[in-house]
Amino acid sequence: MSAIARPRDGRMIGGVCAGLARRFGMKAKTMRIIFVVSCLLPGPQFLIYLALWLLLPNEKYGTAGGATGAAW
Repeated sequence: MSAIARPRDGRMIGGVCAGLARRFGMKAKTMRIIFVVSCLLPGPQFLIYLALWLLLPNEKYGTAGGATGAAW
C-alpha cells in the first residue's frame, strides 16, 4: 500500500477524501459520502479533516498519464 498523500488531481476542497480513497482502494466519491454521513454522528470528524488537510503532504507528481515533471 502507498503512503497517504493529497493528490493534485481529483480534489474537491483539500484533497483529504481523495487521498484516503486512493490509499484504501476506493472511489473518491464513496469516501466523500462516507465523510458527509459520518458528520451527522457526534464526534470530531470535521476537526480530524482539518488536521489531515494540514498534516498530509501534497502528492509530488500527478498520477494521470505518468507525469514525471520532465519536459521532453
